[in-house]
Amino acid sequence: MVTACGGSGAIREIDRLVLLLGDSPRSLVEVADHAAERQDVQMAPRLSPLLPRPIGFAHRGARAHAPENTLEAFDLALRLGATGLESDVWVTSDGVAVLDHDGEFGRWPKKQMIADATRSELPDHIPSLAEFYDHVGTDHEVSLDVKDVASFQAVLDAARNAGGTAEEHLWLCHPDYEQLRDWREHTSARLVDSTRLSKIKGGAERRANELRNLGIDAVNLRITDWSGGLVAVFHRFDRIAFGWDAQHHREIATLIDAGIDGVFSDHVDRLVETIRQFFPEES
Repeated sequence: MVTACGGSGAIREIDRLVLLLGDSPRSLVEVADHAAERQDVQMAPRLSPLLPRPIGFAHRGARAHAPENTLEAFDLALRLGATGLESDVWVTSDGVAVLDHDGEFGRWPKKQMIADATRSELPDHIPSLAEFYDHVGTDHEVSLDVKDVASFQAVLDAARNAGGTAEEHLWLCHPDYEQLRDWREHTSARLVDSTRLSKIKGGAERRANELRNLGIDAVNLRITDWSGGLVAVFHRFDRIAFGWDAQHHREIATLIDAGIDGVFSDHVDRLVETIRQFFPEES
C-alpha cells in the first residue's frame, strides 16, 4: 500500500503516486480522482478533522440514485455506506415533523403548503420524522435543515420518542445563528450555523468565536467557500466544519484534504469511496 502524506516529504510521495497512477496528475486532489478507483492506494489529509473521521452525509438520501427524501433513498444511502443522512424538515398543521425539501406538494395550480395540511393529507412519499427513525434506526448521524422554525419542538419530540441515541446523533441546521442560540438550552442535539462566507459579517474568526460563546457546535458552508486556512480558523475555536455540494471525487477530496469534518453529497457512492481512501475502515 502506498500512502500520500502531508508535511515533510509530501511532494516526493505525491510524485510517486503520479508515477503509479499515470495520467500525470499535478496535485493531491487530482491523485484522489484516480485513487478512488484504486483500492491499493491510501491517502492522508493535509489537515486533520476534529472528528475521528469525516461524516459522509447523504444529501436528501441517495438522491442521485433514488427519489429524494424518501425512505427508499435513505435506506439505499445506508446500504451504499453513508455514515450520515440529511434532509429538510417541516411541520404539518397538526404538529407532525415531516421530511421534504420545498415544503409544498401537489401540482400547480393546486399546490399546497405542508404547513397548511394535516399529516393524513400529504402524499405517501413524504415520510414523517417518526417513520424515518422507525425505518433507519437511531444510530446514524442525522442532519436536518430546519426550514420552518415552528417544526423545532416536533423534531425534538420525534427524536426523543424514537429513543436510543437519536437526539445525540442529531444535527440541526439553520441560517440564522441567533435562532440557534435560542434553541441551545432546549436540546442536546448539535446546532449548525448553515450559511455562506459572503454572509459572515466581521470575518470568520469573529464568527467562530461567537459560535463558541453561544454553544453552537458547527458551521456549514458550500464547498466553494472553504479552504484549509478557513477550516483551521473554525477548528482553532473547536467548531466543527461541514461542507456541502461536493458531487465529484475531486471536490470531496478537496474538502477532506482541508480537514473538513463532514461532507454533504448527492452521490453517495463517490462520497464513500473518497472518504475511505483517506480514512480506511477498520477491519
